[in-house]
Amino acid sequence: MAFVQAMLLAYQRAGKDSGAALRRAHIAPDKVHLPGARITAAQMEAISGHAMQELDDEALGWFSRRLPWGSYGMLCRASITSATLGLAMTRWCRHHRLLIDDITLALDVRGTLATITLTEHRPLGRMREFCLVSTLRYLHGYACWAVDSRIALRAASFPFERPVHHDAYPLMFPGPVHFGAAHAGFSFDAPYLDLPLRRDESALQAMLVRALPLTVLQYRRDRLLVQRVREALRGSQAIGRSAEQLAHALHLSVRTLHRHLRDEGATLQALKDEARREQAMAWLARSQRPIKQVAQAVGFASEKSFARAFRTWTGQTPSAYRSAGRQAPAPAIGRTLFEAGHGGKRKAGDAGDAG
Repeated sequence: MAFVQAMLLAYQRAGKDSGAALRRAHIAPDKVHLPGARITAAQMEAISGHAMQELDDEALGWFSRRLPWGSYGMLCRASITSATLGLAMTRWCRHHRLLIDDITLALDVRGTLATITLTEHRPLGRMREFCLVSTLRYLHGYACWAVDSRIALRAASFPFERPVHHDAYPLMFPGPVHFGAAHAGFSFDAPYLDLPLRRDESALQAMLVRALPLTVLQYRRDRLLVQRVREALRGSQAIGRSAEQLAHALHLSVRTLHRHLRDEGATLQALKDEARREQAMAWLARSQRPIKQVAQAVGFASEKSFARAFRTWTGQTPSAYRSAGRQAPAPAIGRTLFEAGHGGKRKAGDAGDAG
């Protein structure tokens, strides 16, 4: 409800009555200032959309001047022709400065981590929380839609003390949320930046008719979830992780983890078996560990059951595989997903950015 209060402040500053907006969202005026009061995502969508059009300000009073209706649609159009998400997000950040200079957005990539940083250039006053949260959700929601994939967050940070409604933040920014930071922003795995955009102008036109759900609801599908699970299973300690432990590490429920993997044509058991196979082949090829120790390290209760599974995987026994001196196709132990396909530090939008 704190965000509804911010919208009503925008109405007050504009000298307009907010009654119609509250009625459109079925929010009782006497509930607005109740401690702990909440609204649904549908109510947030309804009141935001009405207020943006009635005030002709898509920023809802955050900035030193209005952002007329259609401003964020222009940002979408400016990046929809990008080849990759990295280029699209770079363009979004750059073109946002053409709309307003009260804040700036920047994308930085260091190794496996990509970070969006929001910098404030003037005091935002009572609108600060609403502005920072909404601006980051706009970009994150659009990015997910553009590549048709949930973009899992490593963390989100905000430069203010933890609000009383802090428990709502994980719903908007799944993953660790930090308050009292130097800047607002969020971070995510850099390989998402290489995903191609899956939308065109006609899809954009349809989305803009009802774009607000992208900012209030999390995108469901994660096209990199299979790779993220593979990464989480790397290493002898990780292989033994339960579904509950993996889901917690990925900021998902167990049910959601299984459902999303099924949507991607995978199962957790198959990915665990794949991780065991790769780890076992790497150790057999590149170490002198006894086969019994290799079996235990990859989660088998006995050397016999390990040998049976290994024969199913490769057509050979573990000892025959080692004797043949065959190099394992699996990546080196501990090698990360990003290192397997990318090199070192890079800047977002280095290649092909003419827009």
